[in-house]
Amino acid sequence: MSMIIEFANKVFTPLIDLGAAPLMTIILTIIALCFKVKFSKALEGGIKLGIALTGIGAIIGILTTAFSGAMTSFVERTGIALNVTDVGWAPLATITWGSPYTLYFLLIMVIVNVVMLFLNKTDTLDVDIFDIWHLSIVGLFAIFCGANLIVATLLVVFIGVLKIINSDLMKPTFSDLLNTPDDKNPMTTTHMNYMMNPIIMLFDKIFDKIFPWLDKYDFDAAKLNSKIGFWGSKFAIGIYLGIFVGMLAGQTPTQIFALAFTAAVCLELFSLIGSWFIAAVEPLSQGITNFANAKLKGRTLNIGLDWPFIAGRAEIWAAANILAPIMLLEAIILPGNKLLPLGGIIAMGVTPALLVVTRGKLIRMIVIGAIELPLFLWSGTLIAGFVTKTAKAVGAFPAGLDKSALISHTTMEGPVEKFLGYLVGNASQGEIKFILYALVALVIYLLIFVWYAHEMKKRNAVYAENK
Repeated sequence: MSMIIEFANKVFTPLIDLGAAPLMTIILTIIALCFKVKFSKALEGGIKLGIALTGIGAIIGILTTAFSGAMTSFVERTGIALNVTDVGWAPLATITWGSPYTLYFLLIMVIVNVVMLFLNKTDTLDVDIFDIWHLSIVGLFAIFCGANLIVATLLVVFIGVLKIINSDLMKPTFSDLLNTPDDKNPMTTTHMNYMMNPIIMLFDKIFDKIFPWLDKYDFDAAKLNSKIGFWGSKFAIGIYLGIFVGMLAGQTPTQIFALAFTAAVCLELFSLIGSWFIAAVEPLSQGITNFANAKLKGRTLNIGLDWPFIAGRAEIWAAANILAPIMLLEAIILPGNKLLPLGGIIAMGVTPALLVVTRGKLIRMIVIGAIELPLFLWSGTLIAGFVTKTAKAVGAFPAGLDKSALISHTTMEGPVEKFLGYLVGNASQGEIKFILYALVALVIYLLIFVWYAHEMKKRNAVYAENK
């Protein structure tokens, strides 16, 4: 096993050290060349993807930094005793990539993906290797809780296979949301935040039975924008949120307006940058189509990208902005929670999955989002000790924080999977109670996913009929 880990580090470390944007530029260019795309076009697509990733990262950084300062002021003003600092996703990615096991898990999942493609068990080629850290952190947390590497690997592969299957299941919905024909859109995603889909769908079905009348009052965020103009735009939504949070933090009028305008700019730029992802994969899309027609008798191949290619949908940001104050309130009153939303106040780890399952029904997105937010808060609290210890071990503990502070992330993707890591890790110690808990949790997790897959296949059949 140590030889495999060493090999994985030798192969992937030079690439990972380049950073996410150069890494994905190289990967997309090489894959396009493999599908006989002209070099200039392949490189153009790769560079566009790198630009899109850089842009989305920069905007996320600006937005979370601005709101973190306001929320810190809110804590100081109220004296609320929530002692785990929400540092957002970027430090956790750095922490996870600091472990040699992450590259090992990456190698394992690359092999799994290739085998699934060869056996015709998936149509998705996952190129978003940077985001393997979302899956790796589950395995690392299981090891932290007591699992050996073999058990952790089995858990990672189990979840990873379901993620790849899920990317196929979601593909027609992405095409519908992007208003792009299936054969012209190769984009899907294996991102961890969509592993909340089964739970969201469970609540969505309950909504169908109990609250279907609420759909009469639902509205399309994009249509609302066209009807009321600026006041329903992402610009305006950012203004509203900035003013609300700034007032909670007791900021001066100057600070409040600065926060409001920062939020307005960021939310509008998210939509613009989301379109760059679509442009980036156009050369690859044509190459895949040509290859499938010539070599695979028309078999369609999908490309698994990071989630922001769907970021142009207004519902994602409308729901995220409404859920921000709801999450703040829940964090304050939720028993067992120790996290105050700072870096994760804009719930990007929550709303994309809500969009896919509800297909943009905004009221459902908000209601179900509010119900599921405690899972994220409890999960973030659960892993705080692991994150803090690992951050210090790899030299990634944020500067400026007290050394005794705990750190985590409020809306980190895969909250349910973190609980699985906890149970599997503790079960590995041989305690009967945890063995039973882990077995029951894994069986329930799989059964809910199987049911969800059945429902998605029915949805996809309707899409196919309506072509």
